[in-house]
Amino acid sequence: MTTTGPGGVFARIDQSVLGLSDGTRPPLTVYVGSRMIRLSLKESRKALYGVRRDAALRAAVWRQAVTEARHEPPDCDGARRLLVVWLVLPGLYRNLHRILSLWQRVDRADLEAEAVLAVLAALDRVDPDDPEAGGCLIKEAVNRMWAYAKRVTQEIPVVDIGAFAEARNATAAPEERSCPPEGWEVHITPPPRREGVCATLRFAAPNRRRDDSRTGTSLPDLVLRARRHTEADLIGTLVLRPAGARR
Repeated sequence: MTTTGPGGVFARIDQSVLGLSDGTRPPLTVYVGSRMIRLSLKESRKALYGVRRDAALRAAVWRQAVTEARHEPPDCDGARRLLVVWLVLPGLYRNLHRILSLWQRVDRADLEAEAVLAVLAALDRVDPDDPEAGGCLIKEAVNRMWAYAKRVTQEIPVVDIGAFAEARNATAAPEERSCPPEGWEVHITPPPRREGVCATLRFAAPNRRRDDSRTGTSLPDLVLRARRHTEADLIGTLVLRPAGARR
């Protein structure tokens, strides 16, 4: 019989159910014809998944376990419902490992949690007197795992757009910015209108045009090209001052 990792959901259910089997949890009492049979937890599982399985005993175990779980008071600890989940687990391991081998992106704990939720949901719908009640529970859990795995593998991971934009547009505080020893600072003040400056302004000059040996740019030509035409709308005010100069 295959088991899951020590920290998984299935392993915790194993520990929870088997941890109460030391006399505090009553054995499962089943009826096969006129016979009454008392089974321990491990004997109940063996009757369901053992090499030599009795079909009548198998159906009786599922019938009794499902019936007791469905009649469990809502304010109790849910031990009987957990027992049904525990009895279903061995029927899920093959598909669980197959999914994990096909898609490494699928998280094992999420798969196991989906299977448990499927069993608990199907428990209220399954017919205890159906000889295949256990098979129905296993099928519901297996289908839920495959559906979850296919949905996850079809998802496309994307970057956090908000965080990316914030990091890209972040600017250092004025006192943190280093000023070039010989250069100019550009300050743009948008007009008092709602739309303001709606585009990035970029100023560049060819390297071959050097009217000022300190700045390395053709400053008069740069300002001339950045000026506003008479008929154009004002989008802002540009101020040039030597780097580090008093404002």
